[in-house]
Amino acid sequence: MYNQTIVVLDFGGQYKELIARRVRENKVYSVIKPGNISLGELKKLNPIGLVLTGGPDSVYKEDSPKCDPELFNLGIPVLGICYGVQLMAYSCGGVVSPCGVSEYGKTEVDVDLKCLLFKGLEPRQTGLMSHTDQISVLPEGFVCVGKTVNCPNAAIMDPEKKLYGVQFHPEVESTPNGREMIKNFLYEICGADGDYDMKDYEERMIMEIRSQVGKEPVILGLSGGVDSSVCAALLEKAIPGQLYCIFVDHGLMRKNEGDEVEAAFKGRNVNFIRVDARERFLSKLKGVTEPEKKRRIIGEEFVRVFEDEAKKLGEIRFLAQGTIYPDVIESGGNNSATIKSHHNVGGLPENMCFTELVEPLRGLFKDEVRALGVQMGLPRKFVNRQPFPGPGLAVRIIGEITFEKLELLREADAIFREEMDRSRCKADQYFAVLTDTRSVGVMGDFRTYGYTVVLRAVRTNDFMTCEYAPLSHKLLGRISLKIVNSVKGITRVVYDVTGKPPATVEWE
Repeated sequence: MYNQTIVVLDFGGQYKELIARRVRENKVYSVIKPGNISLGELKKLNPIGLVLTGGPDSVYKEDSPKCDPELFNLGIPVLGICYGVQLMAYSCGGVVSPCGVSEYGKTEVDVDLKCLLFKGLEPRQTGLMSHTDQISVLPEGFVCVGKTVNCPNAAIMDPEKKLYGVQFHPEVESTPNGREMIKNFLYEICGADGDYDMKDYEERMIMEIRSQVGKEPVILGLSGGVDSSVCAALLEKAIPGQLYCIFVDHGLMRKNEGDEVEAAFKGRNVNFIRVDARERFLSKLKGVTEPEKKRRIIGEEFVRVFEDEAKKLGEIRFLAQGTIYPDVIESGGNNSATIKSHHNVGGLPENMCFTELVEPLRGLFKDEVRALGVQMGLPRKFVNRQPFPGPGLAVRIIGEITFEKLELLREADAIFREEMDRSRCKADQYFAVLTDTRSVGVMGDFRTYGYTVVLRAVRTNDFMTCEYAPLSHKLLGRISLKIVNSVKGITRVVYDVTGKPPATVEWE
């Protein structure tokens, strides 16, 4: 099952998994390894190319992450991105220094079309910049092939050694032709054949699951969302008859969702167990307002519920989860900053009775998970459902979680989603958030004092970055009117027009 491989070397950037995904999109297999990997380990992987990620450090500091400088003399093509290109220049004898003017956000870049990275593109490109350092002196053998108003070496290359680098981020949506640049690196510079697809991934994971689990039973926390559902299908195929799907009804789900999940899985060849834990979760969350604390309480309680159910089934060591790449990134690890903990990553308690985790989707992004689900025979309508956070509505209610607030949000969210579906507006995710802010209103001749609801709709392909969906005022007005007229206790509706970054898709 050997595929040509690109190795992504991690120097602490938030986008390392996104880079790996962009490579796989182009039918080239990718793996992520620490930036300080030994040359011996690297050679064993036999990569056709290397990508050096971004990172938050300055390369000229003593404690900043480094790679073996001999990496650039192996004859393997290298693409350095942001910190990665600075590290390449610094390691090869160039000078990196603080910027006179730092660059953040979308920036115009003038590129040299003689560089293979920019083959087939226009001489002026837009790139997402995020840097406070820059390459001030190029190493011997390198030439500048891209510049901005404030960054004289925004793209560089040493074609003899097949070393290329860009100061901007080609892997994100905000760099419109970034995918083409990555494709050029893979095919024009690395000589890729394009021999990898999702069928390969499915076969690899089935083999890994069987190798890890053997004949032992596995418990899967089934939320009914895309990730856990595809995980269930994969496990069902890999270890038929060994899977127990436990659906925890924690009372934090969308309107009617618990019954819908049960109906969807009742006919499948899995051991489906529904646990009513609504009172249990609400009591644990009473008085809690801090978002990270909510997530950790919910994460621990999930595992405790699994443990209680596992005891009824006998001794079970394996806990399966639908963890995907964005969960891992935002929960931090290695040199990465923690954005927020996910209940199935950073929120697991240390003293749980399960001794091993099974996470076959940990290497995939959301669109890849959907493609795998369709490939495995799950209905398109089901796998294309909107993502829903593991902690559920608990992270869409600001402040303390109460039964009253949950009911208000469930109704408002259902109205918003229903109207969005009718309108056929182009948005990849949309939901309502109940704030902890109350404001005065008037209905008829009477004063009201109710909660403010925020509507959130975004467009994105990867959920690593997003832009708000520009909904029409007419649609927003209709939704607002319906919510305040139908949901007693909500008196004001507002629309969130913040992208990611600087915000996240969810509010907490």
